[in-house]
Amino acid sequence: MKIAMTGTSGNMGREALAQTMELANVALVRVLLSKKKKNDRLAKRLKKRYGDRIGIVRGSVADPTACAALVEGMDYVVHMAAVIPPASDAHPAASEACNLRGAVALVDAVKACSPQPKYIHVSTVALYGNRNEKHPFGRVGDPLIVSPFDVYAMHKLYGERYCLDAELDCWAVLRQTAMLYPDMMKANVSDGLMFHTALNAPLEWVSARDSGYLIKRILERDDAGEVPGFWKKIYNIGAGLKGRETGYDTFNDGFAIIGGSAEKFFKPNWLASRNFHGLWFYDGDELETLFAYQRDGVKEYWQEIARCHKIYALGKLVPAKLIDLFLFRKLRNHPNSPYRWVKDKDEARVTAAFGSMEAAEALSPDWRDYKLIARGDFGDYDEMRDPTHARLLSHGYDESKAQEAWSLSDFRQAAAFRGGEILSDQYDGNAYRKLTWKCADGHVFTASPYTVLRGGHWCPVCCQPAPWDFDRIAKRSPFVAQVWYDSHAQDENLVYGLDEAGRPTCGKFTEEEK
Repeated sequence: MKIAMTGTSGNMGREALAQTMELANVALVRVLLSKKKKNDRLAKRLKKRYGDRIGIVRGSVADPTACAALVEGMDYVVHMAAVIPPASDAHPAASEACNLRGAVALVDAVKACSPQPKYIHVSTVALYGNRNEKHPFGRVGDPLIVSPFDVYAMHKLYGERYCLDAELDCWAVLRQTAMLYPDMMKANVSDGLMFHTALNAPLEWVSARDSGYLIKRILERDDAGEVPGFWKKIYNIGAGLKGRETGYDTFNDGFAIIGGSAEKFFKPNWLASRNFHGLWFYDGDELETLFAYQRDGVKEYWQEIARCHKIYALGKLVPAKLIDLFLFRKLRNHPNSPYRWVKDKDEARVTAAFGSMEAAEALSPDWRDYKLIARGDFGDYDEMRDPTHARLLSHGYDESKAQEAWSLSDFRQAAAFRGGEILSDQYDGNAYRKLTWKCADGHVFTASPYTVLRGGHWCPVCCQPAPWDFDRIAKRSPFVAQVWYDSHAQDENLVYGLDEAGRPTCGKFTEEEK
């Protein structure tokens, strides 16, 4: 078995490479490493450890020549490379190069091969956008509503759509959830990103170790011919019940290892109240059933981080006021912090994160005034995390039908639920062959029934940012409205965008533009 991998210098990729190399029938893993000094050292370590079983291509994932060299002669290609927040916030061009152009270059390289290798594309939970207590559970097929100004999710959305539109011979898309890794604490104390996390955001964590193990299990089981029904589908990567938390108890778990908690170190009005991303996966058991990869629980993993970094225990000896003075005060005043946006009167970012400047300034700093899922203020917390009690979004057609039984009637219903229509008048039963659709704005586009009904994608012109035009779209799309209005008022009537310098903007649209 010969495998190509991108992203092996990252947390998931590092684990995927190490665990895949444990398989005796792996003859070669060829990895793509960008031309950085730290990757010079990594290349030497990999060669020393794996010898001829490792192949190294140096270059950018956005370089078609490098991608062609990477995938040539391979049986599998696993694309895990990503520029994630906060780096994507600070360097949107790097996000675009890796998360979008990299995906395009790699898919094109795979498509040019004969025979084509099997392609695994790692996408992200961020495509689903903001969720709260009203619809904490989600699944494949839900609307993809990238949160305003989230350029990482925007570029990943484009990259995933390109993969689905490419009509590759054999592919799978894995939407990765929030990921736990050993240096998590250290990686999140240089930027205001942590304050983007809404306290009631449903988060389903999975460890980098289990994510890497999943890749190993996919390669292992598919090579043995044990999972013939796996391919040409989209899946959500999660950890199940033992990974389900909210923003609030995630802070509690992390801060516990330095002797603190969310309420000890933060005020609730320092954090965004919406415009985050995360959800609990109703269908996360699909991958677990196939590959039995979910081993780590979120609370146990934080304890493991504490054991691996014993220096964090010293925080228990430091007064909370000193920790705030030397750490959290700097972070909440960082230019990428909602607290700073409010101080600077950054209307666009504040409106996205809180609803308005007035709403942000009216938030109480008193924890007693803040309703929390984790505290049971919206019902029994354990019951809310149980998928048997999940309130699911509608996809607009008869979902009890097997994919093989889909018909034009199903596509008409799905299109109407999205405010549009299907223009094709024939369907040959191939859910992966493109048909012609029209959105509410009159844009005519092609997409496969699988991309629309199971992928959650729709018009590539108006339903993909930038601009983020979901206030207007929700007025004509019940598909979008059913979740957008969980955290947005029906009369907000805003469109979010980026100016020529990449700065966030927002403004009202007119009655005519509705």
